[in-house]
Amino acid sequence: MNTQSNAMPDSVDSQRTAAAMRATRPFYWSVRREIWENRSLYIAPVAVAALFLLGFLVSMGRFPGKIRGALAMDAARQLEVLEQPYDFAALLLMGTYLIVAAFYCLDALYGERRDRSILFWKSLPVSDFTIVMSKASIPLVILPLFIFTTTIAMQCVMVVLSSVVLGISGLGFGTLWTHLPFVHMSVGLFYHLIGVHAIYYAPIYGWLLLVSGWARRAPFMWAALPAFAIGIVEKIAFNTTHFAAMLGSRLGGGPDSIPFPATDASPMHRMEHFVPINFLLSPGLWLGLVVCAAFLAAAVRLRRQQGPI
Repeated sequence: MNTQSNAMPDSVDSQRTAAAMRATRPFYWSVRREIWENRSLYIAPVAVAALFLLGFLVSMGRFPGKIRGALAMDAARQLEVLEQPYDFAALLLMGTYLIVAAFYCLDALYGERRDRSILFWKSLPVSDFTIVMSKASIPLVILPLFIFTTTIAMQCVMVVLSSVVLGISGLGFGTLWTHLPFVHMSVGLFYHLIGVHAIYYAPIYGWLLLVSGWARRAPFMWAALPAFAIGIVEKIAFNTTHFAAMLGSRLGGGPDSIPFPATDASPMHRMEHFVPINFLLSPGLWLGLVVCAAFLAAAVRLRRQQGPI
């Protein structure tokens, strides 16, 4: 009797675990499908990183002289000069992330309607909610994590190349390792990618996905036209620019974000003065997430009703 009573809870737990796995696997495979079908998600950042590393390698001939000049400066200016190529590399991949994410969102739902593959995907036992959420996870989760990993790997290659050149020139292999704040740089990069370019930009990605599910042609035009129309009408009717200021603040990361790159100090060094609670409690962050949720809910409803173009 004891054996049977012990086996029953185990059986119930196994069934619950199996049910949970069955519920999550459609989402998992939907995300994998997006990655398989959209190779530009990882090819474009890797190509940009490789191109930058090629240019960085060519510039290595002038690097020892630049480091000698930087070491003669004061500590703040020295840090700014040493971090400059690494900040530029991170900024370049951030820009690549935004471009790739925007084009992906505009084509995510529009593309399957254009090539009529939506008929096949709707025949599978996967809900429209799961499909839309899997597509939204690409710019919100997958891409920023991939860009973060790619940027860190690229910066490590840059440090190794620089250390070899400095060692050969007699400045020491460990010069950069002792002067660059790698932890602060990595934390600042992660904040900008996850905090600003993913979470704070969420309503923008939600809007692009909504337009992708609605537009019958030229989704880029339909995504940009309402913003221009609202700004022009507001300016003509009220002589104000509140909508343009709101949109600019959203694109800039909000009033509680850290500019990247900063003009008065190193952006990664300024992370020491950053208070995360101010960003997490900012009304703009949570209002944006609510707007994003509304856009995604509308996109789910549109996909349920829309057919091929």
